[in-house]
Parts: sequence; structure tokens; C-alpha cells
Amino acid sequence: MKKLLERLRPVWDVVRPHLHGEPGETRAGRMLRRIRIGIVVVACLVTLQSVLLVLGAWRNDRQIERNMGVAEATVLDAGDRRSTIEFVTPDRITYRPELGVLYPSKLDDGMRIYVEYDVNDPDLVRVRDRNAALAIIPAGSIAVVGWLVAGAALGVTTLVERRIDRRASTV
Repeated sequence: MKKLLERLRPVWDVVRPHLHGEPGETRAGRMLRRIRIGIVVVACLVTLQSVLLVLGAWRNDRQIERNMGVAEATVLDAGDRRSTIEFVTPDRITYRPELGVLYPSKLDDGMRIYVEYDVNDPDLVRVRDRNAALAIIPAGSIAVVGWLVAGAALGVTTLVERRIDRRASTV
């Protein structure tokens, strides 16, 4: 493991954005350093967004579980990311949650499903027996792809910097 870290150290030193300029830094070098910092900041924001997505789903689940009601619902319009449903509560009030149902995968138009909803806020509703664990893989995938793109962009900036340095040294 130690040998692997020693081999990766030079790569890390090249790709890692330096926050402070070095003596004699050129204008192009300063611009590339700032671009690298921007790339890392964007990748961190994508990761933060993914974490917040999972935390938000978990929070919604806790809210539903605190004041849970169960009802049979009809899927009005099924989609991959959003499905519209309609359900009737025990006090005979019909609800069509404005934002649809949480965890809507594998639903079809006209399906009859059971949903769990927050009695105090019937617009917060999820498909029965589904929870925030379903959000972990998509959110994690977004974070991983974000870092892969950031890594490629950092590699490109390193290649550009080397090309600029070669041109400057030959002049």
C-alpha cells in the first residue's frame, strides 16, 4: 500500500490545485490554477448535492413515519422520475399530491398501489415499502460521475499547462 501511495504522489501533486500562486507564476499559470480550483469546487458542490439528496429523502421518510397514514392509490401518470397519483384518505378526502409520489420507479398508468403519507401533510407521500435507501445509488452515481469528469478536466488542464510551459521554455 505504501508503494502505491508513493507512485501516486507525483500524479496527485500535478493534478491537485494549488490555492496560492508560486513565485514567478505566469498569467496563464494563474488562470489554469484558478480553473483547477473551480473544477474542484464544482465537483465538491455536485457531491454535496448528492449527499443532500439522500438526506432530504431520509428526512421525508422520517416525516411520513412520524404521522403515517396508508391508503390505496391510483397511478394517473407514470414516469421515471415523477408519477402523479390520486388517493382517498379515511376521512374521504381525495388528494393528488402536487409533486407526485416519492420513489416512483416501476409504476404504470392505471396501477393500483398502496401509499404511505404524512397525515399532517398529505402531499408528502411515498410508495409503500420504499424508502430513502433507493436514493443512495443514483445519488452516489452522480457524485462518482462528477468526480470522474472533474478528474478528466484536471488532467486536461495539466496537459495544457505542460504545453504552455514547453512553449515558454523554447522561446
